[in-house]
Amino acid sequence: MKKKKVLFIVGFFILLFVGFYFALGQIIPGFGEPVLPVLSNVPSFSFNDQEGKPVTEKDLAGKVYVAEYFFTTCRGICPKLNTNMKDIARDFAGESNFRILSYTVDPETDSVARMKVYADSLGADPKKWFFLTGRKDSLYHLARSGYLLDDPKNNATNINEQFLHTQFLALVDKGGRVRKIYDGLKKDELADMEKDIRILLKEKTEAPRFANGLFNNNPG
Repeated sequence: MKKKKVLFIVGFFILLFVGFYFALGQIIPGFGEPVLPVLSNVPSFSFNDQEGKPVTEKDLAGKVYVAEYFFTTCRGICPKLNTNMKDIARDFAGESNFRILSYTVDPETDSVARMKVYADSLGADPKKWFFLTGRKDSLYHLARSGYLLDDPKNNATNINEQFLHTQFLALVDKGGRVRKIYDGLKKDELADMEKDIRILLKEKTEAPRFANGLFNNNPG
């Protein structure tokens, strides 16, 4: 008899806990979902998009976005990478707080006009998918120190001799923080990225930005 009473009490508290947990999930968006770590803070930047308009980190405030690096004359991984990015753009077309940033690694070739032709070939919405070009050293510094898409040690050689070629993507939250890196050529990682984008879109609070040189860019 005593054993049944103990089991009843244990079962009651388990049900109470499950009910409480479920209630929190209904009240607090994103409660119970895995929390993505903070890998880096994206520093200030300014580049021109395919419309010739400047895009800065301020334009991304309160937005979740994916950053990639490519070049328009690439015949290797870039066409496949941007076909996958086109799918991402389609899947989140209805999300007002989602963007894609595609930076060139070859700004000498990829002028604003050339980026415009490339973007149009993909049917990219210029209000949500930015194809960015500018100074090579600034583009590469951002890739390495901000998005963590290349080894910062590669910055040691002459910038004119450098060439960045990567299939990796950086997912950035509403506060300008890199939360995860994905292989843009792997379907399973792209599926994970879509799930994580939806998680970050639900986050309400924007993290403070400490990328002004007063703080270490890489959270400890």
